[in-house]
Amino acid sequence: KRDSVSLSCEEDGWTVWRKTKRRERSSCKDGWGEPAGSSCNIGAIYSRDSGVYWCESREGAAGSSINITVAGKNTVVLQSPVLPVMEGQDVTLGCRTSAPSTLSAEFFKDGVFIGTESTGHMTLRHVSRSAEGLYRCSFRGVGESPPSWISVSAPPTKAAPPTEEALPRSGAPPTNITSLQLVITVFRHLLVFCPYFISTLLMVSIYRGQR
Repeated sequence: KRDSVSLSCEEDGWTVWRKTKRRERSSCKDGWGEPAGSSCNIGAIYSRDSGVYWCESREGAAGSSINITVAGKNTVVLQSPVLPVMEGQDVTLGCRTSAPSTLSAEFFKDGVFIGTESTGHMTLRHVSRSAEGLYRCSFRGVGESPPSWISVSAPPTKAAPPTEEALPRSGAPPTNITSLQLVITVFRHLLVFCPYFISTLLMVSIYRGQR
């Protein structure tokens, strides 16, 4: 509550839209937010701003949506990535509360305790697919956060370059000649060779006859 929030679309010319419990779908500056290019800035966010947010193009194409929940007084909130993270990346989780607290934050994954951090932040190093799951945090005596799902995606694969054996050698004939092509090649050579052979025989016969 009362935090400033900035939402940005990755593509130029796209606009941030939202749908809340109080209002049907509306775009940035339609009663909320201040547009700045493809971004939308909210100076102070309140519980009424909780809802679904997404990016939309002028043609009406929509991007992936995210849920934003604005926490009220004395509420614990887990800050985590809303979009899938790639394998090998570092992921930082933050635990926040508006209630006065000097206690360390406790973090859980799939209901299992994974650590305590006095700073309120926990970093997962070089995550793998096994890091995917449902996370939450808590402050003792204050409460715990709603669970948040973190997705981990495999990095895009690159096509392997061709090996030296697969590359054609300069001046070398192709290795994938079919049987039909081989027959045609032999026939063409015979057509070229036969006239010369017959002419040579005739010349030899005529020469012997004159003798």
